[in-house]
Amino acid sequence: MHNVRVSASLLLAMGAASAQAGFVEDSKASLEMRNFYLNRDFRQSDAPQAKAEEWAQGFTARLTSGFTEGTVGLGVDAIGELGIKLDSSASRRNTGLLAFDPASGEPIDQYSELGIAAKLRVAKTVLKLGTLQPMLPVVTYNDTRLLSSTFQGGMLTSTDIDGLTINAGRLTRANLRDSSSRDAIGYGAASSDAFDFAGGSYAFSPRLTASYYYGKLTNIYRQHFIGLVHSVPLGTNLSLRSDLRYFDSGNDGQQRAGRIDNRNLNGMFTLGYGGHKVGLGFQRMSGDSAFAFLNGGDPYSVNLVTYNTFTRAEEDAWQLRYDYDFAALGVPGLSFMTRYVDGRNARTASGDHGEEWERNTDIAYVLQSGPFKGLSMRWRNLTFRSGNGLSTDLDENRLILGYTLALW
Repeated sequence: MHNVRVSASLLLAMGAASAQAGFVEDSKASLEMRNFYLNRDFRQSDAPQAKAEEWAQGFTARLTSGFTEGTVGLGVDAIGELGIKLDSSASRRNTGLLAFDPASGEPIDQYSELGIAAKLRVAKTVLKLGTLQPMLPVVTYNDTRLLSSTFQGGMLTSTDIDGLTINAGRLTRANLRDSSSRDAIGYGAASSDAFDFAGGSYAFSPRLTASYYYGKLTNIYRQHFIGLVHSVPLGTNLSLRSDLRYFDSGNDGQQRAGRIDNRNLNGMFTLGYGGHKVGLGFQRMSGDSAFAFLNGGDPYSVNLVTYNTFTRAEEDAWQLRYDYDFAALGVPGLSFMTRYVDGRNARTASGDHGEEWERNTDIAYVLQSGPFKGLSMRWRNLTFRSGNGLSTDLDENRLILGYTLALW
């Protein structure tokens, strides 16, 4: 709560300036409502539980102010999250939707978080201090369940040079997607004092962008990232997009999470034609450890899919994906996605030939008009199987209703 109190104090200090043009006029506020049902049916014979099944309602309020006038502009951002249990039990938890009581194992009726970030702008450079949700290759917040995760710290973003975006900062705490507590930043069971990061991306043209980022989780790991995104038109309604990503991760300091030694090369090539998109993805992992990423975040990998991440040591994986936008048939708002990911040669306790695969299907519709315009309805279905030293098999369905109300 320390960062929240500090940011709140800064907010009060800026109270007199809040009446200035820009601070209020450029402010935006919204309330996102997400109703989430998840049913996970474990299929392996030695499963610790037959199924995980939970239903919950989430609310996320966001306030983004403008900046006060002058050479140095001041502002504030705020996020408030509330998760409410609709149906669950100790025997059916562990879906990632709800927090639970560690003593009894019972999911709690509700959990919440309030976060505030003070911000300062000079020209096109913005410094934020407080609650953050970065979307960068070395740190990406998680937003795949009822509520999104957040981090505490400071982050500087600069776009003063045309085509160049620079980001740098330090994170010290993490609030997980199903928790009200702010825990020390960390990886796995190991915690750290801070995660430092810096880097940027440069758009050589509207179709070609290159990125480099560096991250260090003190006394756990160091990580370098290089990325390249390129898109090119191939003809009428035909295009090709290439997304290439490379990470090099190694030890730092006391090695609190054990030895970190990983290279991760992955990418996706997507061919688009009208409402159709066909993607082919690949991944090559090398080194003695799995791919490292922050607790509360997601790995920046093309094979981050609905359930699995395919980031085990030495794992090779490929992906075939198909998307269709029914707007091409005169039905805007309706979309379909299906994909298959196959992972091989994963290192396990029993050998180097672990196998796993996942198949996803997504059908979504967003209302285009009427009093509930913007209401989204989504069904996500997945099948996951593994073997040769890996022993998780499951079928899963997710039903998600979402609606965002603009407050002003």
